[in-house]
Amino acid sequence: MKRILSVLAVTALCLGGAIAPSWSQTSGWTIFGGVERKYELKYRLQRGKADTWDRYWLKIPAKKVNWAVLQFQITYPDYFDGEFDSNEIEVKVDDETIEIQDALWDPENRLIEIYPLEPIPANKDIEIVLSDVQNPRFGGMFNFNCRIVTPGGPPLPQYLGTWVLAID
Repeated sequence: MKRILSVLAVTALCLGGAIAPSWSQTSGWTIFGGVERKYELKYRLQRGKADTWDRYWLKIPAKKVNWAVLQFQITYPDYFDGEFDSNEIEVKVDDETIEIQDALWDPENRLIEIYPLEPIPANKDIEIVLSDVQNPRFGGMFNFNCRIVTPGGPPLPQYLGTWVLAID
């Protein structure tokens, strides 16, 4: 029995070392509750550890972008006590960094607003990069909701989906 446990322990350590990526990846499994699969957006975290500095890559696939985008609004839960640097926010469209007019972080309303210089055309892959993020003191699951404002559309932001961030 000791031999079997030893072999399993060594195998687990070897696999853990071989599999452990330097990047935290997204889209785990949600067993109970959570966001409907069709609204879940993919993301990547550089570290994904509580109480550390991090970088978030928040992805929006082209199939979700049915309208041109004038503004992004990202909301997060009140129990996320991390911090953002609005000077370290960038937007990439089809892997090309675009100019943004302004990026604002409103901690009281738990809101990040991003204004591209030019409207982003529909049907483009978009990636929002948040750098110099101070992760919350304690890990957990955090729903970051994405809404967009479109030209000529209703004045209310339209919901695109949710990034379910897992921080250890």
